Amino acid sequence: MRFLHTADLHIGKRVNDISLTEDQIIALDEIASIASDEKCDAVVIAGDVYDRSAPPAEAMTAFSVFVERLSKKGIPVYIISGNHDSGERVEYMSALLEQSGVYFYGSFDGSLRTYELSDEYGKIFLHLMPFIKPVNVKRFFSDTEISTYEDAVKAVLDKANIDKNARNILVAHQFITGGVTCDSEEFAVGGLDNISGEVFDSFDYAALGHLHGAQRVGKDTVRYSGSPLKYSFSEANHKKSVTIVDMEQKGAVGIKTVPVNQPHDMRDVKGALSELMSGEYSDDYVRVTLTDEEVAPDAAAMLLTVYPNMMRFGVLNSKSGEAQYTEVHDIGAKTVSELFCEFYAMRNNGVEPDENRMKLIGEILSEMGDEE
Repeated sequence: MRFLHTADLHIGKRVNDISLTEDQIIALDEIASIASDEKCDAVVIAGDVYDRSAPPAEAMTAFSVFVERLSKKGIPVYIISGNHDSGERVEYMSALLEQSGVYFYGSFDGSLRTYELSDEYGKIFLHLMPFIKPVNVKRFFSDTEISTYEDAVKAVLDKANIDKNARNILVAHQFITGGVTCDSEEFAVGGLDNISGEVFDSFDYAALGHLHGAQRVGKDTVRYSGSPLKYSFSEANHKKSVTIVDMEQKGAVGIKTVPVNQPHDMRDVKGALSELMSGEYSDDYVRVTLTDEEVAPDAAAMLLTVYPNMMRFGVLNSKSGEAQYTEVHDIGAKTVSELFCEFYAMRNNGVEPDENRMKLIGEILSEMGDEE
């Protein structure tokens, strides 16, 4: 059996007030093509289908089109909810959709949801476990001490009575200790959601979601596929992909990754204004860091002619110390005085202009007939 593992689609996400839905539609179309080209027997999606519990209509439509395309190709899809999803919304009309080979597990009901599959080597059990918290699990295990996320997961898995002689796949959305994180993820305060990878030892492959960087945790068969697109500048160096898994005889698992193209890359750009202005036009999502000692007040506006999708703008020089960034979409909504205050702080290591300087700016604006 061969299946495609992906997760953390976050359909409907906005980064710095720029909607990524169009990029996500392109990425989903590519993933469907990969599943077909790689002759996958199934696709598993390990949570965070949407970016928020009440996704916009266009996000739901995008996912519906994606799933419908896979269904028409005869490729079953197995989906769990993540911490960003509403379990009820994710599995809406799930009983009807199962007739088309689309299987959802959104709201935790006290146990794994297990599907029996088969190939030339015999039976394979595919187990779905949506994102769970201790509070979700306690009411189903009144006689078990459950105070941590690991307690909760172990209670659910112990109850499942996994046949260790068979081949087992788990689809889950949790944070495994040792995983490499990035800025676009959400975690419990103090690391309370940490789970040891050893709890998955009964499974031949654990298809995980939650962390956005593709990675193994502890061993190759406990794996995050990562998100298909970049959702923060901490992911600028990620190589986004989906994971193709071959389940052969017991104990033999083949794993490879297939890249997912980025309709607009997300990257850092750094240099002097003259250098960047003479560079090649790019519609990538960029965070620009200027290194000039003297920065023109309209530098950000100038850079938008070269980088129309610039998301953040900052200055790093001998005066600024550490770069401080302004979200570009905020610029148009602020007064000239507010913009001056931010610009001054950016060039002076976070120190805002004093009352006399702000008074002078006010007088200048008044003489020019501009609003403050």
